[in-house]
Amino acid sequence: MEGLRQDDPARIGEYVTLARLDPSAEAHLVPERRYLARTADGARTVLVSLPPRGADPARWAAEAQWAGRLTQPGFWPVTQLGGSAAFPWHASPYRPVLPLTAALAAHGGPLPERTVRLVGAALAEALASAHVLGVAHGGICPAAVLLTAYGPLLGCFGAARALAPDGTRRAGVPGLDAGCLAPEAAAGHPVSPAGDVHALGAVLAYLATGHTVPERDEIPPALRGPIAACLSRDPAGRPAPAQVLAELAPGAAYGTHTAGTEPLPLPGRVVAALSDQSVRVLTLELPAEVR
Repeated sequence: MEGLRQDDPARIGEYVTLARLDPSAEAHLVPERRYLARTADGARTVLVSLPPRGADPARWAAEAQWAGRLTQPGFWPVTQLGGSAAFPWHASPYRPVLPLTAALAAHGGPLPERTVRLVGAALAEALASAHVLGVAHGGICPAAVLLTAYGPLLGCFGAARALAPDGTRRAGVPGLDAGCLAPEAAAGHPVSPAGDVHALGAVLAYLATGHTVPERDEIPPALRGPIAACLSRDPAGRPAPAQVLAELAPGAAYGTHTAGTEPLPLPGRVVAALSDQSVRVLTLELPAEVR
């Protein structure tokens, strides 16, 4: 979380912007512009998202509409859509949340293998529930995974489709993490469930090593198999999310990882960072002109 810059909007709909969720230095890897914002009366605080600069607002708004219809556990809820054709936005009630990039920064490096398995299992379970309905996320990357005290939630729905439509080469597009793009998606082929699995493998690699494209020897031995399978260049060779779930959490009952009813056992520094953000957001003050 960092302070606003001069070119950030002072207001988004009925909300007064207070801070950025993502640091400016990581803007090229984040598929949305995300802000902490509050109503002028101070009653409600939200996380509100805008399309990144240079993106087609119509395509981004179409993906936001789809995200608003997703009610599957494990997805960041889009509860309010607003704005105009030229300036669309969506918002959700604020809760303490760290993009995975911030979580690793707080921890001081890659997360413990147990945490990687728990976070990965929750993401695999969320993807399994979406893929059964024929819905591909199309935007999974470390910045799109929002870690809460109760587990990870998938945000930035449809980022690849929003930032570069099918048929357009996506490699090198700002806002898309190249390491998370499946080869076929980078070349411009339609986003698919198999592409989501590739991206899941890249996120698992990031959690375990700090890189979305690590050397094999960097990956903990027990995780090399499932990560390598997800990252197969052949879409047909990648496992289904349910298979990844079974590899990461052997014997666990399906439906338990995205329930979000029990706190996730996270490393102490990550828990402290979530608590610190909560305190900082509570103490953020509205500008004097709107108080």
